[in-house]
Amino acid sequence: MVKIYGMKVAFDKESAYPTYPGTILKDEIESRGITQRSLARRMGMPYSALNEILNGRRPLTEKTALLFEAILGVDAEPLLALQMEYNLRAVRKDALFMERLVRLRQVAAML
Repeated sequence: MVKIYGMKVAFDKESAYPTYPGTILKDEIESRGITQRSLARRMGMPYSALNEILNGRRPLTEKTALLFEAILGVDAEPLLALQMEYNLRAVRKDALFMERLVRLRQVAAML
């Protein structure tokens, strides 16, 4: 369970699509009437990088989470927790990687 905007939010392990932190940030930016270009300029980052984060094409890093925290007042830690959950769910959907884990666990069981 994490706090976002002062609310406790539990991760739903069964949902088909985990929440990407950019979705929350994009909603917050839109609700404040801030343009992405203006925000990117204020944060000192390229517009394209900001847009990619907000649209799930680039992961949220610790540095960018802290930038969002500073300018929007949205806590960095819950955003990063969402990013980690999103990343783990994406990896778990990778069948080849999961097969590799199964083989490694078999090897580890023999050690």
